[in-house]
Amino acid sequence: MKIGIGNDHAAVDMKFEIKEYLETKGYEVVNFGTDKKESCNYPEFGEAVAKAVAEGEADLGILICGTGVGISLAANKIKGIRAVVCSEPVTARLSKEHNNTNILAFGARIVGMEMAKSIVDAWLDAKFQGGRHQTRIDMITAIEENQ
Repeated sequence: MKIGIGNDHAAVDMKFEIKEYLETKGYEVVNFGTDKKESCNYPEFGEAVAKAVAEGEADLGILICGTGVGISLAANKIKGIRAVVCSEPVTARLSKEHNNTNILAFGARIVGMEMAKSIVDAWLDAKFQGGRHQTRIDMITAIEENQ
């Protein structure tokens, strides 16, 4: 599985550690983020990862900025993207099981490294449950299509 990862200046160190963590688990990780700690604009990286996921260049995406909020907002502007910000593993798991999220976001200023790894594991290990949840995803898609 190929995972696109993106980040801004606030999350350079965390991005590198999460990337390495994923690679040790056998994932292919493509870096769409900045590698520099100079101030930059998170929407660029949210958009890049979201486009990669939407176009099939990556299967899933992980985004990290200071809080995870701004970068996920940018990603959610891309058609077909369901990005979620999580600060703990339960929401990460449920977002995949119920909402079939395809991008996970979190904040380097909000969660520590071990919590970030737990969030990533919960999200990647979860499976979409379909059924009544698919009906709701279809409704979200219809809203998107009508814009």
